Amino acid sequence: MDTAATPPSTGGLDHLVGRDADLSRIVDLLLNEGSGSALLLSGDDGVGKTELLKAVEHAASDAGTRVLRAAGVQFGADVSYSALNQALLPLTSLFSDLNSTRREAIQVALGLRIDAPSEQLRLSNAALAVLQAATSKSPVLLIVDDLQWVDRASVAVFGFIVRRLAGSRISFLGASRPETGSFFDGSGLPWYELSPLDEDASKHLVDLRFPDLAPAVRRRLLETAQGNPLALLELPNVLRQGQRTAGEVLPNVLPPSQRLKSLFLSRVQHLPAGTRHLLLIATLDGSGDLSTLHAAAREAGGEVDIEDLAPAERDQLVSLDTGSRRLLFRHPLIRSAVVEISTSGQRRAAHRALSRVLPDPEHRAWHLGEATLEPDEQVAVQLERHARRVLNRGDAVAAIATLIRAADLSPVDGDRARRLTEAAYIGADATGPLGSASELLESARQTGPYQHRSLRHASAAVQLLLNGDGDVCTAHRLLTGAISEGRHGYDATNVALTDALHLLLLLCFYGGDPEMWEPFHTAVNQLRPEPPSLLAVAVQTFGDPARYGAAAVAQLDSILSTAVDETDSVRIVRMGTASIYPDRLSALREPSWRVVRQGRDGGPVRRHIAGLMNLCLDSYHSGRWDETAQLADEGLQLCEESGYSFFAWYFLYSKAIVAASRGDTDTARALVDRMTDWAAPRGVRSALDYARHVQALASISNGDFESAFRQASSVSPPGELAPYTPHALWVIYDLVESAVRSNRRAEAVNHVRSLHDAQVEAFSPRLALLYGGCAALTAEEDDVALRLFERSLSAPGVDQWPFDRARVQLAHGERLSRARETIAARDILLSALQVFERLGAQAWAERATKELRAAGWNADCRAVT
Repeated sequence: MDTAATPPSTGGLDHLVGRDADLSRIVDLLLNEGSGSALLLSGDDGVGKTELLKAVEHAASDAGTRVLRAAGVQFGADVSYSALNQALLPLTSLFSDLNSTRREAIQVALGLRIDAPSEQLRLSNAALAVLQAATSKSPVLLIVDDLQWVDRASVAVFGFIVRRLAGSRISFLGASRPETGSFFDGSGLPWYELSPLDEDASKHLVDLRFPDLAPAVRRRLLETAQGNPLALLELPNVLRQGQRTAGEVLPNVLPPSQRLKSLFLSRVQHLPAGTRHLLLIATLDGSGDLSTLHAAAREAGGEVDIEDLAPAERDQLVSLDTGSRRLLFRHPLIRSAVVEISTSGQRRAAHRALSRVLPDPEHRAWHLGEATLEPDEQVAVQLERHARRVLNRGDAVAAIATLIRAADLSPVDGDRARRLTEAAYIGADATGPLGSASELLESARQTGPYQHRSLRHASAAVQLLLNGDGDVCTAHRLLTGAISEGRHGYDATNVALTDALHLLLLLCFYGGDPEMWEPFHTAVNQLRPEPPSLLAVAVQTFGDPARYGAAAVAQLDSILSTAVDETDSVRIVRMGTASIYPDRLSALREPSWRVVRQGRDGGPVRRHIAGLMNLCLDSYHSGRWDETAQLADEGLQLCEESGYSFFAWYFLYSKAIVAASRGDTDTARALVDRMTDWAAPRGVRSALDYARHVQALASISNGDFESAFRQASSVSPPGELAPYTPHALWVIYDLVESAVRSNRRAEAVNHVRSLHDAQVEAFSPRLALLYGGCAALTAEEDDVALRLFERSLSAPGVDQWPFDRARVQLAHGERLSRARETIAARDILLSALQVFERLGAQAWAERATKELRAAGWNADCRAVT
């Protein structure tokens, strides 16, 4: 058949990720560009040559070509004609067509007949004749894998055949490692270099096979494998579950699987001892700096010199960059092989040598920790300092591992317990999975009986309790007890104390009970010399903002002015907490995105969740509703996967408030049911308030103002802003509008008065807009109401709150229509309608359209009649 006429199919080879272009090119060269083609395929071990050969075989078979296969064996090069036997054995039925001389020659070579072997030329001609006979029914493709290991006798025959393919219907495809000596002479033949997978294909392959890998582990795997498919598929198999999920720190050098060991282990094992020693030091150092390598080798003793790297260079395992004076491993898996063949004593000696010559205290501490066997407090102290520095850079998992190592080397049980507790706290507060933190906490308790009274122990236990079956009241009691009984002296510079107070702030907010705040304020007021500024501000803007928030706005704005350059994710998150109710989250948008991106790259999970929370709230208020829903989905998935189940309600709220605003009340109420079913038995009143907010908005969307009033009033009664109920500020417009429309004008007026007394205008620009709308809704005289509407809608910056502004515009337009100012009403209503339509706020768009039509607007031509 004419193979050029019909492009061959790659049938059933969907598992070949990232090789479509390679497969297409090879198939074109061998099958579609004429008969008698030959191609040599080259590529590193594990790069996928064999799988690609299989794909070519399938494609050729689908195109009607007969495929013959053979492969060299690493230790079979002395078995004459073993590869030729593999290739021609399927054609034995054609041997009878040969003349007797050729038939005898090929039968003897393949072991089918015992006789004196024929001369090489006669056998080669016989093999070629058999292949030509096979082409009478279809083209033939001969594929030979691992040419570098094919026996000399078979190679001679294959070489003879390859150079006589012109004009035949025979094609040849051979594959071998690059720069590897073999008996096959490929000079003059075309070569095709099979490169490693590119970054996108590598990611796709890993995601297909290992979808549950944590981002940081996935990134490390991609860096180590460098596009080698075998490495991408094998490396995850040697990791423990905790390492796969980033709950445990990964080793400095990833261990190879059995299949990966076979790639490089034998090549490293055959190197001289001095060369292996230098490679081990270079592997554990990781920098490749030749000066460090030379100094460490000298420190370790012996007669080893840089010149001893020559055997590794000759074998293409490493190269030396003379310009930068660096040692470069050809592939990271070589480093894995170097570590694999070393003894624990050799590794400790190399670590010890590096700890003595490296200038960086962090690296010195780590190497010293790896070199030390017996408890040593000096080493433990250095490791503890190293852990703090690592944590400040955002690598919580590495900090935990370093603290655990420091605990192992601690001679005194109290120090060991303290370091284990610190590791548990970081695990519970930042990383996940929480099971590891629980185990660390229990180990600390058993090691140091009094450690359970520490702030770190209590804070870690609270996080575990919240994300388990415990309730907020129990968590609050546990933490307040630890704070009041602690030996911290209320020192404001005590990090464990201020961390505990920030956590207690959240617990008080979750509980929503004024009595919970009393021990918190008592503790904050005792801080000396004074409370940290961010904590002091958050107390006012997040605790009871209706009463104290306005006084803290200037200080908050001063703190936020530094946010753009802030690198500490913990501080960014805490800034966000203080900024929620003053509506300053937009000032933290880029820093919050940095926290989220860091989390996606494997940074602390808890910070990732908090960054998503702040972005969800800001995105909703700024009209980025699709983004809100997407980020909320990411947050829900993260909560489920990481074990931080407590925080899922934030994201349920974000999805629900978007659904309610768009008029999808069924979805909104289903999400609210999930929130309330979870929050009610745990005493999370703040979550219940958020749920009521959604219910009030959904009711207004349906035109049920009676229900809306009940829901908004259950957050805070009309005429007052309930103490320590910050979310009462977010339902002010819902409460007043529903009160007015359900004939409760007195309640609405009383609530506006409470807003005035609380000075909400000075607290938040968004609340100033809504307060102006509330005041206008309750005004009896049209001219007073219209003046209030105009003032609130003309305030600077109101455009950044599109939904809130459009709602106030809708009420303004309705009042204008009532005052018979129809032309002005049309303009303001049309502006509101455009925003509602852009946001997808269908129910409000329908209300605006109805009012416009009543004012003489033609919806078909969008023009005033």
